[in-house]
Amino acid sequence: MTPRSNLAALAFAVLAVGVASPTVAVAPLQDGAVAHIAAAIEDPRRPAEDVARDGLRKPAEMLIFGEVLPGQRIADIRPEEGYFTRLFAPAVGDNGRVYAFVPTRTATRETPLAEALAAAFSNVTPLAGALDSMTFPEPLDAVFMVQEYHDFHIPGFNTDVALMNRAVFNALKPGGVYIVIDHSGRPGTGASEVQTLHRIDGDFLKAEVEAAGFVFEAESELLRNPGDDRTINVFDEAIRGRTDQFVYRFRKPG
Repeated sequence: MTPRSNLAALAFAVLAVGVASPTVAVAPLQDGAVAHIAAAIEDPRRPAEDVARDGLRKPAEMLIFGEVLPGQRIADIRPEEGYFTRLFAPAVGDNGRVYAFVPTRTATRETPLAEALAAAFSNVTPLAGALDSMTFPEPLDAVFMVQEYHDFHIPGFNTDVALMNRAVFNALKPGGVYIVIDHSGRPGTGASEVQTLHRIDGDFLKAEVEAAGFVFEAESELLRNPGDDRTINVFDEAIRGRTDQFVYRFRKPG
């Protein structure tokens, strides 16, 4: 079996394992529909430092969970250096579009990064603006927010998170998905440790997103780490890169 077919087999297997859901068992992808994800992971434009992180970030599984398909319109919210943007772009293909959305608060540093992604991938469009009023040129199939949601509760971001979630809701097509991956805080801590530990309570986040009109659909356990007691800062070298993380899929009804 070739490396590419190995990747495809791995990605397809995620349809049957690693997902806990109150409403559905697996993502609605068809047999053979994961070759585009295997190709994205093998894309030669991915830098070595991205590839080195794949073992911890599980990109095939995350894109399968997010139902990423060719031709889609996807927003990557605060992509920073672009780990996921560089996967989304080849996965959606020439007929798709990826919007690399940079918050106003970090635009000075991060807009050049988004512009570099657009220079490398012709189907990436950089955008910048306020999170709580963000809009896109066309309806979206998916919005991804990876390890960033907690930051938007930090006062310096000047973001009304309830309005941000509603903006995401309005940007999506009916049936579109909102994927949130973040560092897990301890139950009951809410958003109280977003600045000190860069963690957020998953149940607290879930309730916030549902309040915007989304339906919580599924959770992947693949980034969970029971060895993380969730009491130290995510940048502490004792846990950096190996934090306990939740992976949630919300859907816009319709």
